[in-house]
Amino acid sequence: MCSSKKFYPILEQSVNKGIRMKAVVMNGIGDTDVMEVVNHPEPVATPGHVLVEIAVAGVNFMDIGVRQGMAWTETANPKVLGVEGAGHVLAPGEGVTGFSAGDRVAWVYAPGSYAERISIPATALVKIPESIDDQTAASLMMQGLTASHFATDFYPVRPGDTALVHAAAGGVGLLLTQIIKLRGGRVIGRVSSRDKVEIAKQAGAEAVVVDTEGVFAEEVLRLTDGKGVDVVYDGSGPRTFKGSLDALRRSGTFCWYGPVLGGPGALDIMSLPKSIKIGYAVFSDHIQTPELLRAHTQQLFDWIQDGSLKVNIGGSYPLADAARAHADIASRRTIGKLLLIP
Repeated sequence: MCSSKKFYPILEQSVNKGIRMKAVVMNGIGDTDVMEVVNHPEPVATPGHVLVEIAVAGVNFMDIGVRQGMAWTETANPKVLGVEGAGHVLAPGEGVTGFSAGDRVAWVYAPGSYAERISIPATALVKIPESIDDQTAASLMMQGLTASHFATDFYPVRPGDTALVHAAAGGVGLLLTQIIKLRGGRVIGRVSSRDKVEIAKQAGAEAVVVDTEGVFAEEVLRLTDGKGVDVVYDGSGPRTFKGSLDALRRSGTFCWYGPVLGGPGALDIMSLPKSIKIGYAVFSDHIQTPELLRAHTQQLFDWIQDGSLKVNIGGSYPLADAARAHADIASRRTIGKLLLIP
C-alpha cells in the first residue's frame, strides 16, 4: 500500500437520494466477498466541492487496508471504496473557482472513487493536460506522488547514489525506479519472480534480485562491492526488514512504507546498526497543501509529456469486477497499476 500513518479520514458526502448510480461498497470487514456493486445515491456538489463523472478509478493497497478494517472504521458500512481516479467535471459547487463543467481532472485521495460519480473538494483536484489520457493520469496520482515523495523529499536521491527498490515491478516500484534514474541514481530492484525481471530492467534497474524469502542482502552487498546501498525503499512487510537493514551502507537511509502487510514490530533504537536513519514515509506529507499537490503533480505530468516517465498499466477491470482486481493485486502476481473503468 502507498503510505499513510492512519490513512485519511473518510469524507461524508451529501447525496441526492432520488438519483442512483453504480458503486462498489463494502458491507463489512473481510475478504473480497464483502464487496458488492450496488445502486447507490448519487452525490451532489456541496459548497467548495465539485461533482465529477469518474472515467477511471485506481486500485491501491490502501483500498485493501480499508476493506480489512485498518481504516475508516469510524464510518458505518456499507461504504463506497476507492480513493483515486480521473474524470471530468459535471458541476462545480457554490464558491468554487477555477473549475468548470467539462474540465478533465484527477485526484489522489477522495473516498468513494469506486463509483460512477463523486463529489470532491476543489482543493483536492488537479487539471489533466490535454496530451495525457485519463488512464495515465489516474495511474500516476497515488503511486506517482508516493514515488516522488520517496525519491525527492524523504530521501532526495543524488547523482551516484545506489538505491534498493523492493517490489520493483509494482506500480510504485516502476515509477520510483524511473525517478531515481532521472535524479542520477542507480537502482537495484528486488522482485518476487523471474517473469518480473525484464519489466524492472526496462524501467531502469541496473540489477534485479529475485527473492521471495527475504534472503537478498548478500547479493545486494555483492553488487555494491560490500558497501551496501545509500537508501532502501521497502514496502514488502516484516519478512524483508532484516535484509533491508543488512543491505544498507553505514549511515544509510531506510524508507519503510506499506501498512497492509504489517510492520516489523517494536524496535530498540539502540540496536539499529551502522548509524542508519530509518523512517515511515507518508505520502500525504508530500502534498499537505493544494499548492504542493499541484506542483508535484505538474512535475509528474511534465515528465510524462517529455517521455522521461512512463506508467505501466497492468490491468483494467469493469467496476463489477472490483473484487477480482483486489484479489489480483493482493496475490502479488500483477505488474504495474490496476484500474477500474466505471
